Amino acid sequence: MSSLTYDLTLAGLSVGSAAALTGVGLIVTYRATGVLNFAHGAIAMVCAYTLRQCVVEWGWPLWAGAVVTLLILAPVMGVVLERFVFRPLSVLGGDPAQTLVASIGVFVLLVGGAALLWGQGARDDAPELVSADPWGQLTVALVLAAGVGGVIRWTRFGRELRAVVDDRGLAVLGGIDADRVAAAGWAFGAFTAGLTGVLLAPFVRLDPYGLPLLVMEVVAVAVAARMRSLPVAVVVALGIGVAQSQLTRLHPSGRGEPLLQAVGANLFVVALLVACLALPRIGTRDALPRTATARVPTPPGAWIVAVILFLIPLGFAGSDLHTSVQVPALGAVLLSLVVVTGRGGQISLGQAAYAGLGALFTALLAAGRFPGLPRMPELAALALAVVLVAPLGLLTGWPAITRRGLALALATFAVGVGVSRFVFAQPYATSGLSLDRPAAFEGDRAYYVLELALLTLALLTTHALRRGRTGRALAAMRDHESGASAAGVRVPALKLLAFVAGAALAALGGGMLGMGLRAFDPTAYDPVRGLLWFAAVVVLGADSTLGALTAAALLVGLDAGARGGVAAALVGVLAVMVGRFPGGPYEAVRRLRPRRGARLTTTGLQARRRLRRALRTAPPNAASGADAMHSQTPSTALPAAAADIPPADPGSARPGMPHRADPDGAEQGRPRRSRPPTPHAAAGAPPPPGPPAEGRAVLTTHDLQARYDGFTALDGVDLTVPPGRITAIIGPNGAGKTTLFHCLAGTVRPSHGRVRYGNRDITRLPAHARTRLGIARTFQQLAVFPTLTVAENVRVGAEQGRTTDPAAVDRALRLFGLDGPLRDAPAADLPTGTLRRVELARALAGTPSVLLLDEPAAGLDTAEVTALARILRALAADGTALLVVEHDLDLVAGLADVVHVMTAGRIIASGPPARVLDALDARETAV
Repeated sequence: MSSLTYDLTLAGLSVGSAAALTGVGLIVTYRATGVLNFAHGAIAMVCAYTLRQCVVEWGWPLWAGAVVTLLILAPVMGVVLERFVFRPLSVLGGDPAQTLVASIGVFVLLVGGAALLWGQGARDDAPELVSADPWGQLTVALVLAAGVGGVIRWTRFGRELRAVVDDRGLAVLGGIDADRVAAAGWAFGAFTAGLTGVLLAPFVRLDPYGLPLLVMEVVAVAVAARMRSLPVAVVVALGIGVAQSQLTRLHPSGRGEPLLQAVGANLFVVALLVACLALPRIGTRDALPRTATARVPTPPGAWIVAVILFLIPLGFAGSDLHTSVQVPALGAVLLSLVVVTGRGGQISLGQAAYAGLGALFTALLAAGRFPGLPRMPELAALALAVVLVAPLGLLTGWPAITRRGLALALATFAVGVGVSRFVFAQPYATSGLSLDRPAAFEGDRAYYVLELALLTLALLTTHALRRGRTGRALAAMRDHESGASAAGVRVPALKLLAFVAGAALAALGGGMLGMGLRAFDPTAYDPVRGLLWFAAVVVLGADSTLGALTAAALLVGLDAGARGGVAAALVGVLAVMVGRFPGGPYEAVRRLRPRRGARLTTTGLQARRRLRRALRTAPPNAASGADAMHSQTPSTALPAAAADIPPADPGSARPGMPHRADPDGAEQGRPRRSRPPTPHAAAGAPPPPGPPAEGRAVLTTHDLQARYDGFTALDGVDLTVPPGRITAIIGPNGAGKTTLFHCLAGTVRPSHGRVRYGNRDITRLPAHARTRLGIARTFQQLAVFPTLTVAENVRVGAEQGRTTDPAAVDRALRLFGLDGPLRDAPAADLPTGTLRRVELARALAGTPSVLLLDEPAAGLDTAEVTALARILRALAADGTALLVVEHDLDLVAGLADVVHVMTAGRIIASGPPARVLDALDARETAV
């Protein structure tokens, strides 16, 4: 081995050792808590600054500063974060979106605090804890990784850690203190972060922004290790470090030389892009749907106050007016996050990249340096830059089709880092580049007026994407992606639309910001700024345009002084509290207001008035109290079709284990149950419009097979769902019922076999396409959109389905008793029984020919089940094909025309309910 190769290998091992430490710390924290610590780099930076403060500023011995920094400060920081930030989030439900925001908030808080305490200038006098000899750093990394691996594999704590990772709830029931395990994981993760920062600081310029970003770039090694394998993380880190060092000896020539050199110098960034965009998703627990609550309305008059405040700077002069010029531009950038994250529910940490590209393209077009295009005026350059950047939103929009939660956050972060390193930081793209303001708008006051006009255009665009059909579809996708797809929403196309529109708005704001500063400043669009902007928008109300404008004013105004970092510190404090106030400051203020006692809703007031009227007019022998309310007051909890249904037998009360009457109509220890009415008895229920039964297609499967990791869930299933009949599927847990249901609905693609709708093969059609054909579904776990009202939920089904009848929404609301004051109530505030009716009404609003119901009686009481059965019979009488997967055998016996019994992925029995269920009873008796 030549001397140069050997020296470069040693240098690469030194860098790879620091990256390995980062990977080890991130993996241990993730395995112990399920949190990818985005604040890892910020903790590293704080520890590096602290060691420098102790040794350089205060004159402490190096060993004393290292002990205080690494063995006291770093672990204490980890324990404090776990106890006061992330443990409350896990108690509140562990929403991945809130946990991610809290982690970013800690990052922003530490960066802002460091900027306030130590200033934003870079320092190059950090002390060396370990000799520059790479063997020392490599030894530290290998010994630490081996020690952690041994502890996890061979100690009691390691067994507890693995148990908590596999199933935290079950581990707690087994006597394991999961909080102690999580605290230990955070303490160790913070220690490795501090050690990484201390080892890297002597070889890089120490500043509050650069070092955290550098550490976060090497998250690629943890992602490549699937957040599980320590040996893989160490090997990947060392390999990338050595490869990056060896690439420095290459000196390419030609037009691609700058880009190739940039790749060689930023191989960890390339690995981050590959790991986040090409490798499979990190884990299923990071792709959970986020919780959603009813949207808190903007306080009355808030927009008037906002308009006045944005007009006030027109009276400023000098530096105050020059600083105010940045607010409308940043407001336009933050509005992009309102569209992508607030309304679309997609995590995007790369919006700073699109803002920077907007500024860069505007500058290149105005200077005549954009390839293939002539020089053009600044306003025309800005407009064209927006058009050019908008399609680049697909860089983050395309991964969003298959990724959610943490996986999507990493993908968008990787894109932002890649653009920053390979475009903004390269002299070939930005050297000698200047940017002027449009003619007639050179002065700050005139330019501010122009910005207000452009900001108004951005607000109108945002408003259009948050209202109407598109806005409801975006909100549905945000609240429940699977439910939106089942309602007919084209989820992939809608995600792409959100990211493209977000990129355009960010480019508009970035170009405005560049013209306001009269220069293209790459540091104004670095990925750390993107994290700060994301956190600011989320904590001030992600779905609030007013919150975005407030965030812009705060970020610019607080950092306008001589010492920066105030805005970052404030946003960080708010972000770590996001778990308690997910709706932003408006919700926090609403919760803090003194309560004046409980108040009845509009529906409650109407019910009370009716009850009082009924009691006043009732004859002396009439029922009283609760009986009077039941017999004379129209129920607001049941569909209108259930008005004349007799009370259910008390012996059939639910919930409980499914049961059914014996062949003689009686059950041991229970009163005799009457069979529910025949389909003809439901004639009083108003059916939705639709073609006659003979014109409706039949849903069939042929030799359907599905496998999961070698397990056969479906094994040659043939099924027919005819129109005008109710088909039921029963069977034990694990029989394959849910898998069959998902194959019919389009959420699971079978490994073999065919699904046909009439004469059309729909095996490969996605769920939303099947809905538009006339196949609607409901979910076992409620799939409603909490931030929308009842009427808006139903309207989504009508708009995205195949109906063109404008009265379909009102008809579905009346059918399920959801009209009146209830129609305008937020879905987040309603009980389970009402939400089940909302979901059914949404499915029927699209006038489907086939209705797939996954345990529709789950969460309903006896009266609600009876009413539901009546409506389903009316639908079948009107020609709709119904398939019901249900555990309540009483409901199946009284409702279904045909019953299929599944076991081990096969249908083992089919026929009329009485014959099939009696045969099952006889079989169980014989056993």
